[in-house]
Amino acid sequence: MRGKRGGRLQAGRTGVMLRGVVLGGAAILLSACGAEDPSETQGAPPPAVTVVQLKTEPVTETREFVGRVTAAERVEILARVRGFLEERLFVEGETVTAGEPLFRIESDAYEAAFAQREADLERARAEYENAQAQLRRGEELLVNNDIARARVDELRAAESVARAGIAQAEAVLQEARLNLEYTEISAPIDGRIGLSRYTVGNLVGPEAGALATVVQRDPIDVQLPLPQQELLEYRRAVLDRGGDPAAVTVHLRLADGSRYGEDGQVDFVDVTVDPGTDSVLVRSRLPNPDGLLVPGQFATVILEIGEPQTALLVPQSSLQMDQMGLFVLVVDDQQQVAVRRVTTGQQVDGRVVVQSGLSEGDRVVVEGVQKVRPGQSVTATPWQPPTSD
Repeated sequence: MRGKRGGRLQAGRTGVMLRGVVLGGAAILLSACGAEDPSETQGAPPPAVTVVQLKTEPVTETREFVGRVTAAERVEILARVRGFLEERLFVEGETVTAGEPLFRIESDAYEAAFAQREADLERARAEYENAQAQLRRGEELLVNNDIARARVDELRAAESVARAGIAQAEAVLQEARLNLEYTEISAPIDGRIGLSRYTVGNLVGPEAGALATVVQRDPIDVQLPLPQQELLEYRRAVLDRGGDPAAVTVHLRLADGSRYGEDGQVDFVDVTVDPGTDSVLVRSRLPNPDGLLVPGQFATVILEIGEPQTALLVPQSSLQMDQMGLFVLVVDDQQQVAVRRVTTGQQVDGRVVVQSGLSEGDRVVVEGVQKVRPGQSVTATPWQPPTSD
């Protein structure tokens, strides 16, 4: 009996709780259907909100991809002759110009070799002059048959050998001159130089690998591997909107979400497809005067599709979401709040394209959304977008 009574008692309490939830829900519904707000009945001023009045703007449809920044030119500095590193002439991380000396290798041995080759050339020239003189005398004697013709032939051959000796000595001297010049290593391009792999006193040479690396950072390249399917879809979209796939404007969004200030153009599409990823390498070159872009970093690549089209844009902060989807609050001519369901498109610098649900001239609530409800009267002031310093 006690168990049955306890069950009836528990059931009674549950019924009371359910009735309380239903009554509470009914109260919320009545409030949403236009019950008077306590603040209004007590004479409190309407809540203040900020609104943006919509107007059509030209917007270019875009597609976004992930790309990697690469140096337009990158050169590894190598030693072309072997020797001890005598001097480093640059500051790591600084900008260098083409022809600027970077390293100096001990040159004493190469200077001596150059002097020796100069002497060899002088000796070869002297031997050639002697061979010329011998041949002239032999040809004079041959006129009166005072010398055998075979001897003159020998003198003529010796003169030719002496002439070839000069050419050989000049070639060896040129090699010695180059080796001596290679003891001073200069920058081949303008750019920024990285860390030096060797300090003064180390033995370096062609086998030592890169002494340092110079990269050109202005202009700079951005590469992105586009899957074949995405590349074909993008080309079709550009052609459908009257654009030229060969003349595409490129924008970048950096890791912090900011828009890079310089634009570029797609200047290269690879002629082959990577069989491992089924993608095609696409490259764009952009100005980088401040060195903000660094080789190796990732960036969002934004490719334009066709010509600009007019559209309505709302600040991203004005968008709200519930179980039915996206909506915004608008203020009508009677200064009352209403709900508008919207569908959206791409993002443009912190704003979102509205594809349906709003019209030009609508006033959309941007700030103060949490303080108001549909049907409530408000005080609306124009919204001021934040300014970046």
